[in-house]
Amino acid sequence: MKNPGHPGDLFLASTSSARKALMDGLALPYRTEAPGVDEHVPATLSAMEAVAMLAVRKARAVQERHPDAWVLGADQLVEVGGMTLGKPHDRDAARAQLQRLLGHTHAIHTGVCLVGPGGHLLEAVETTHLTFFPLPPEELERYLDTAEWEGCAGSYRVEGQGQALLAKLEGDRTNVQGLPMLSVVRLLRQAGFAFFTRP
Repeated sequence: MKNPGHPGDLFLASTSSARKALMDGLALPYRTEAPGVDEHVPATLSAMEAVAMLAVRKARAVQERHPDAWVLGADQLVEVGGMTLGKPHDRDAARAQLQRLLGHTHAIHTGVCLVGPGGHLLEAVETTHLTFFPLPPEELERYLDTAEWEGCAGSYRVEGQGQALLAKLEGDRTNVQGLPMLSVVRLLRQAGFAFFTRP
């Protein structure tokens, strides 16, 4: 018989260390699993529509392998001046992304989706706005030397040295780190998960 405060096994459809660190803070039992999905979306979609679609795709991919479980999926994009930025493929791409962001305000959109047995689906999109300081070229190169840009949409990590780029942040800081915990907790509560329970 399942614990009434935990309506089923919980999976995070991601192997991101940043997302795992945020989930660990809830002290809920869960497992991680890479979704292994195609992340291409139609070019006609807005950034918010794209992250919502990919969050659902990731969550469903893992839930198909564990049909009795609940699965949390997430996807993130950076948007600046009407252009979306994903993960850079090399240092030159990271430099180009950061050059677009420095001295300007941009948005981070994260889609989250919780799918469960019987076709249950809960979803949300969280947006946070950030303004970066302008940097001289030599300081930008020193930040690129940290390699924090690897695997990050927008080419920075606000939970690391990248927080020194920030002049202003409006919204949920955890959203910038990869998983908007305000939305995540709301979805988990809607699904029947309870918090502060003993194992």
